[in-house]
Amino acid sequence: MSEEDKDLERLQAKRLAEMRKNLSSQQEQEKIAALQKEQKDNKPSSREIVIKRLGYRGLEVLQNAEQQFPKETQIVVLKLSELILSGDITEVLDGGNLLALFRSIGIDVRMKTKINVEKDGKFVSLSDKLSKSTFTEE
Repeated sequence: MSEEDKDLERLQAKRLAEMRKNLSSQQEQEKIAALQKEQKDNKPSSREIVIKRLGYRGLEVLQNAEQQFPKETQIVVLKLSELILSGDITEVLDGGNLLALFRSIGIDVRMKTKINVEKDGKFVSLSDKLSKSTFTEE
C-alpha cells in the first residue's frame, strides 16, 4: 500500500467519525426537542385549570359565556386560572358564583331558563302546561 492510500484511509475514517458524531448529536437534540414539546403539551391550559375548579352548573355558565362573549371570556378565564394557580381562589366555583362574576364585570351572560311544575306526579314544563290548558279551555 502506498503512502497516499494510507492517508486517504485515515481521512475517510476521520470523516466517518465526524459524521457519526454529528448524527448522534443531532439525534440527541431531536430527543430533547421532543421531550420539551411533550412537557409543553402536558401543561394544562388556563381553560382546563378553571374547568377543574367548576362546580354545579359552572361549565354550563362558562360555555354560554364563551358562545356569547368569546374574547371577554377568554380574558376572564386566563385571569381566573392565574388566581387559582397562585392560591387566591381555593373554593369551588359553581354556576351562580361564575354568573355573578361575569355580571359584576359587565358581561351579561344570558342563561336559558326553564320552569317546571308538578302535574299528576310528573314534572312538566310551565310553557307546556300553559299551552295545554289554553287548548282545553276553548
